[in-house]
Amino acid sequence: MGSNVLQIIAYPHPTLRRKSKPVKRVDSELRAIVAEMFELMYAARGVGLAANQVDLPIRLFVINTDSDPEKGVERVFINPVISQPKGFAEAEEGCLSLPGLYGNVIRPKQVRINAYDLDGNEINEELTGLLARAAQHELDHLDGVLFFDRMNETGKVDVRPTLEEFEIVFESQRKTGGVPSEADIAEHWAEWEKRYA
Repeated sequence: MGSNVLQIIAYPHPTLRRKSKPVKRVDSELRAIVAEMFELMYAARGVGLAANQVDLPIRLFVINTDSDPEKGVERVFINPVISQPKGFAEAEEGCLSLPGLYGNVIRPKQVRINAYDLDGNEINEELTGLLARAAQHELDHLDGVLFFDRMNETGKVDVRPTLEEFEIVFESQRKTGGVPSEADIAEHWAEWEKRYA
């Protein structure tokens, strides 16, 4: 397989439900992947992107809350752990793997994140506002959790028809070979996990 062209995968691709493995090493290829993840995120006008959204089952995500390479700060979080949640806020969320789908999610307003950057430096800081929400949303991805899983029952009922449309498209793509088979996906996971986890 090697270095396929990265693209954002759509729900219900199985990698979106895979619990990602911790990253054990950073090499030039992983740095190139991270750069490409930022490009994909900006092209899709997102503020964050998790590795499993580009079909890589490893624990890292990127964020720029300004969604603009000329503005804001590009942040890379490797093997992130979130703790010390404080307060709660409800806000609308969307997801680059579920284009056009939005819903309200209640999350802690403030959290502490521990992670590493690409150079192996430890990150240990309090996050608030959009950065805190984005980090929690992306960390959920690494655990195979999607934002609609966190919506209330009414919200889940509202998005069900749209999710079914995504599922129908995915199944038809799988039948025409546009989406890899389960066996190919499992082989892809094994290859990347061997390389970085």
